[in-house]
Amino acid sequence: MTTDVDVLVIGAGPAGLTAANYLARFRRSVLVADGGQPRAGWIPLSHNMPGFPAGISGDAILARMREQAREYGAVIQAGWVDRLSHDGEIFTAALGGDQVRARAVLLATGVVDHHPDLPGVERAIERALVRICPICDGYEATDKAVAVIGDSDLGVRECAFIRTYSDRVTLIHIGPPDDLTEREALTRLGVELVETPIEQVRLEGDRVTALCWSGEYRAFDLVYSALGTSANAELAAALDCRLAEDGRLEVDLHQKTSVPGLYAAGDVVRGLNQIAVATAEAAVAATAIHNRLRQAEGMVV
Repeated sequence: MTTDVDVLVIGAGPAGLTAANYLARFRRSVLVADGGQPRAGWIPLSHNMPGFPAGISGDAILARMREQAREYGAVIQAGWVDRLSHDGEIFTAALGGDQVRARAVLLATGVVDHHPDLPGVERAIERALVRICPICDGYEATDKAVAVIGDSDLGVRECAFIRTYSDRVTLIHIGPPDDLTEREALTRLGVELVETPIEQVRLEGDRVTALCWSGEYRAFDLVYSALGTSANAELAAALDCRLAEDGRLEVDLHQKTSVPGLYAAGDVVRGLNQIAVATAEAAVAATAIHNRLRQAEGMVV
């Protein structure tokens, strides 16, 4: 089956759903390809989401956004986009067993976290014992015993950020010694350094205990992973879209990529990884897409 739409949105996280809402309210036909399990769904309770001072879960945020987009006519279809091609005018996407033809495409495909190799890590993230975003929830680490798992100087930078909230921060460096060059910074920051693989993890109640070295257990209130992410940019790369050095998509001030008609928003674009940023970029992208289509239709004075 082939479906023709004005805009195909690939990704059903906060960026994709915000764009779908805007585009549907612009009275555009829009199809959202929902590949399932956006990163926002991992959030147990967000306290920095604007408008929710008591906090809101990631699942609740996504449910509200899906409901809002559908209310205005956006179609959300489960499935992965396996291939995306462009003939200069129309994009064609393979979505499951169907084909979707679209005049414009918004990539909101996000990133994949490099989780530490810990047993039960997914459950630990859901319980907020293992965390992936100190910008989101560093405040909740105030005065807590915090471990940061890293394999590069990114771990040092994360420790420095968390020192805003706690003076009990330990870096567990699991990478090669030569990949850790900012050792003097750790001393200056008062961060303890442990260089060893993590052999075993215990999740007991509201604490994390990790067997780190010499059979010694160390207890932490929570653990941050500073192992980085990889952008889901394969579809764009196949179109020879310009990528940044970190593999994310380069866009202009209107969220346009280097491929005409292809836009991007959210974590796949930049590294701040914030819902507020993703939704703002999606609003910009959706408006730019609508105006581009209006111009092609001769509707711009």
